[in-house]
Amino acid sequence: MKAFLITAVLALPLVANANCFGSVNFQTCTDSSGNSYSVQRYGNTTNVQGYNPSTGNNWNQSSSTYGNTTYHSGMASNGNSWSGTSSTYGGSTTYQGIDSRGQSYHR
Repeated sequence: MKAFLITAVLALPLVANANCFGSVNFQTCTDSSGNSYSVQRYGNTTNVQGYNPSTGNNWNQSSSTYGNTTYHSGMASNGNSWSGTSSTYGGSTTYQGIDSRGQSYHR
């Protein structure tokens, strides 16, 4: 879950310059481009909601981990939904699902 969430958050423009405030369970962040997002963690679930004021677009992601599998779903900033799983066995992780263009993936 952490790897996927980190990947999603790193996809934000200039996230290295983000300022975040809050607790381990809830944070709000703003980056140097004015994008904002909130991260809420509870139990095995993490929810991230973001907003880009330049485009007026919102996006979100929810990830829940059960055993060695994390289930991800969300809505991309283009309004399309996506979902997938990441499963770790030994030293390798498999990713599969449907992206926001409706295309299936498996790696």
